Amino acid sequence: MFSKVLIANRGEIAVRIIRACRELGVQTVAVYSEADQEALHTQLADEAICIGPAKATDSYLNVQAVLSAAIVTNAEAIHPGFGFLSENSQFASMCEECNITFIGPKAETIDAMGNKINARQLMQKAKVPVIPGSDGVIDSVEEALTIAEEIGYPVMLKAAAGGGGKGIRKVLSKEELPKHFTSAQQEAKAAFGNDDMYLEKIIYPARHIEVQILGDQYGHVIHLGERDCSLQRNNQKVLEESPSIAISEEKRQMLGETAVRAAQAVHYENAGTIEFLMDPAGDFYFMEMNTRIQVEHPVTEMVTGIDLVKAQLEIASGEPLGYTQEDVTMTGHAIECRINAENPAFNFAPSPGKIQNLLLPSGGMGLRVDSAMYSGYSIPPYYDSMIAKVIVHGENRFDALMKMQRALNEIVTEGIITNAEFQLDLITHDNVLTGDYDTSFLQETFLPNWEPESNH
Repeated sequence: MFSKVLIANRGEIAVRIIRACRELGVQTVAVYSEADQEALHTQLADEAICIGPAKATDSYLNVQAVLSAAIVTNAEAIHPGFGFLSENSQFASMCEECNITFIGPKAETIDAMGNKINARQLMQKAKVPVIPGSDGVIDSVEEALTIAEEIGYPVMLKAAAGGGGKGIRKVLSKEELPKHFTSAQQEAKAAFGNDDMYLEKIIYPARHIEVQILGDQYGHVIHLGERDCSLQRNNQKVLEESPSIAISEEKRQMLGETAVRAAQAVHYENAGTIEFLMDPAGDFYFMEMNTRIQVEHPVTEMVTGIDLVKAQLEIASGEPLGYTQEDVTMTGHAIECRINAENPAFNFAPSPGKIQNLLLPSGGMGLRVDSAMYSGYSIPPYYDSMIAKVIVHGENRFDALMKMQRALNEIVTEGIITNAEFQLDLITHDNVLTGDYDTSFLQETFLPNWEPESNH
């Protein structure tokens, strides 16, 4: 095991990684921007080093600054968390060149799966079903129109280097396609420095089901069951649960085996997630692979009892997987709600500022809160608005839903506005209670009829 790890992230995931390191007896180095001087992760780590100004491009995305901090503090490994540099293959390569272990898959794996067109082709070779669409990069609007005509509207235009809902456009007709093609290309160029586009048929209605996998350096790959992430707004997940109520035990097994095959096709090491879309007939299609730890990893931890961040550290340090597929059992039901500093009544506008008073649910069986917030802390306006994740585990889905209602009711925030009330209204909606929802439900059914009671 490593003696010292640098965490190249901020917020709750940095705190989460520090805690896992501490339990393994590993020293930690926090990096922070000038805006994060008072952040919790800087206080919990053994060492903290400033890596630049508030803007992420000058700090958390500054490869030279992060690597310099690791070298200066003699860190043997870097954990990138999620977002920022976590899926940057160049950064993973540079870590290797500096004899620093990148806690994640190899750079070539990140590269192979990061380009969505390449990933599609690799999955087809591995006999993993993919969504009908273009076989490679679309060079022009004319080509896009031809392919869309062949597979039938509606279609989704996607950036090859995409992620986080950027460079994606839903196209309902040939009249809409030219303008969407241009705007998606421009957005992709600005976000990823790459404007390559591809096209896929829209699976509608669909459920977004993803499978957590772990692979070690010796070719062992296992899956840890699925998560249902169908409750989304603007292609961003809002609530996740495991297991999915929408699939049978037989389908669950088949899906897990398919995910393992997908990971083996790229000799996958460390924690990763294979994302699928499921159509109304119950057929699954590969969507993408996330070559990092996910925001929603706690729901898998709750139902399997496996600490994924510790597993990441152990795998990266050269240890073989400590369990086989047969050892993995899923017990009960887990749900996660993302709590964001945003105002749902004003189109979810970010709500940074000073937290005058904060009370997060902290007790009761089967409850976990991952957060880096505290009373008196000022949320900077430069980063993601997520301030906490409330995760519950129950004997069954109904039990978990009741726990989540209780937990969300206990949240008190003064000084900032959050989406806690919105989440509470969402999980008490009939469709969510019965599990009868898909990826369009939140945006097309719930939000148009939702009326906020207050702004707190």
